[in-house]
Amino acid sequence: MADALNPENMEGRMKAAIFLMVMGEDFATQVFEKMSEEEIAEIAFEMSKVDHITPEMLKAVSIEFVEKFEGETKMIVEGDAFIKNVVSKTLQEKQANAILEDLEKKKQDKPFIWSRNINVGTLAGYVEGEHPQTIAMILAHMPTEISSEILMSLPEERKGDIALRVARLGQISEDVVRDVDKALKMELSGAVGPGGKAGGLEVLVDIINGVDKSTEDAVMEFVEEDDAEMAAEIRNLMFVFEDLTNIDDMAMREILKKVEGQQLTYALKTATEEMKDKIFSNLSQRAGEMLKDDLEAMGPVRLTEVEEAQQAVVRAAKELEADGTITLGKGKDDVLV
Repeated sequence: MADALNPENMEGRMKAAIFLMVMGEDFATQVFEKMSEEEIAEIAFEMSKVDHITPEMLKAVSIEFVEKFEGETKMIVEGDAFIKNVVSKTLQEKQANAILEDLEKKKQDKPFIWSRNINVGTLAGYVEGEHPQTIAMILAHMPTEISSEILMSLPEERKGDIALRVARLGQISEDVVRDVDKALKMELSGAVGPGGKAGGLEVLVDIINGVDKSTEDAVMEFVEEDDAEMAAEIRNLMFVFEDLTNIDDMAMREILKKVEGQQLTYALKTATEEMKDKIFSNLSQRAGEMLKDDLEAMGPVRLTEVEEAQQAVVRAAKELEADGTITLGKGKDDVLV
């Protein structure tokens, strides 16, 4: 099956979707106002398939964009937030909700989305028996939080090799993804879309951001020995707890709303003074005093508990970024919005 995002095979509706996403929400809203509900639903569905726009894709849509964005830079777009905002601005609430609900149903057919409903331990046991390249492909397509848990469960001596394969994974045909998805699901006796997603550094970084420190160290040590340049790129893209010092205060306040008090206390146990100042400056005076009291009263704690708490804070931040509430910005200097 031809790749729908391949510039050579891109169809009219996909070109229209990319063009509108590049032009922005306000422009897209004006265009949607001149379209029928059926046309809006079709274009919205095409938009939902797009998570990046390469220069080659821009060229297929417009020469103007090639001149402006030529090179290897790609544009990361928050497709879901974009669609929701544009559709909601264009249609009545009932009509907009109908289109968005239908879109959500269609998205449920994504490969491996069913993995969220499977015991991770059981799933990891089945995945571990596959060929390393197959494991890499599966991890690249599963929800990243599931991929992180599976990577942590793999034997130490295999983690680095699998991670490296994820980073080097190219475009996989939709048919292959569907076949593996179907076979694994049948093995697990679960009873699930378009595939074809590539692996790459950003996919690997998302997975690493969700693993424990020992797994991260094992992966990075292996990658460092095999490809020092790639290891440097991965570190540059990774978002860690201390990177939160660089986000704006409004974003920090949103993150703090999602973090439990005890988690925050543990997370600050080994934090730098700069990180602590960032946190305290975005808490109310009363909340800040309570947190300081908790820190002073806290005795020795396991380093693993501190790292887990810090990862929980980072996960909360990345969830907020994913739904468009905040922007973290780490490793995304070339993002266009």
